[in-house]
This record gives sequence, C-alpha cells and structure tokens, in this order.
Amino acid sequence: MIESIVAQVKSGDNQAYTIVIQQFEKKIYTYCYCILKSREEAEDAVQEIFIKVYQELDRYESRVSFSAWLYKIAYHHCLDQIRKQSRWKKVVSLYQELQSLAFYKHDQHVVEGLLSSLNREERTILLLKVVEQYTFEEMGQIMDCKPATLRKKFERLRKKLIEQKNQKGGIVHEKVASPN
Repeated sequence: MIESIVAQVKSGDNQAYTIVIQQFEKKIYTYCYCILKSREEAEDAVQEIFIKVYQELDRYESRVSFSAWLYKIAYHHCLDQIRKQSRWKKVVSLYQELQSLAFYKHDQHVVEGLLSSLNREERTILLLKVVEQYTFEEMGQIMDCKPATLRKKFERLRKKLIEQKNQKGGIVHEKVASPN
C-alpha cells in the first residue's frame, strides 16, 4: 500500500505525501527520540527528515522497502545532529578556555583587531564554520559556493589569523580555528 502512495507522490500528487507522514510520523519520532534523547530535538528531526525525504523521493527505488529507506535517512540525520552537538560542545569548551586566556593576557583587543582585519567573506566563513558549526557542504549551500573552495578559503583564513597573531605576539591557540 505505501509503495502505491509513494508512486502517487512521485507522479505529482503532493497531497498523497500527507498519508506517508501520517503513517510514519510517530514511528520516526520514537526512533529519533531514542537516538537523540531529547523531545525537542526529535520533533525538529522528524520535520527535517520528512522534508528531506520529500525532496529526495525521486531517488527512492523500490528495491528496498520505503520504510527501510526512510529509516536510513532518519538514522543518518540523527547521526549528523549528534556530530553537530559534539562540535558545539567543543566550541563552547574552547571558547571558555579562550576567555580565561583573554583574561590573563588581555587578548580581547588583539582578537578584535584580528577580526577587524577580515573582509566580509572571511568574517562570514569564520562565523559559519566556527560559531555556527556548519559543514563545508552546508556553507556551500548558504554561500552558493563549492564546499572544496570554502574548505581552502577557511584553511587560508586560519593560517592568516595565526600569522597575524604571531606578529602581534601572545599565545596562539591553533585548535580554535581547526577545520575538524
């Protein structure tokens, strides 16, 4: 039955997609909740997963069950969310470490000076990667640029900031702008 509904959606009957959502929404929510351990994150994940599934429905082939395909997308989405959380925790930890260094070395003016020397594109790249923790693929979509190009620009920006910091003196904390 679900295969015929999916076929309807693929042939242009967008209203049929509500049936797909109704049939799997609670199951996918439970699945996401078990992985993410957060009601809010699971709710957000379910919405994002169903949007992603709809956008990629043309890629679905009935060699595997629709349910298995849907769960595979949900699984990878949840893993991506966990990775983002992990990166965010690292950024918070590094930020706290930087704050203590800034307190002891009075580096706040140096940091402000370094940031003011960046052009708009460099500041955007730094903000999206280090603060917002986007992947280069996501940054590419946001900035309408190839991920590999952004990866190179970020690496050059990182080196530029380290060199400027070395020229001004003080402690260099290379982990802060690490692309990993």
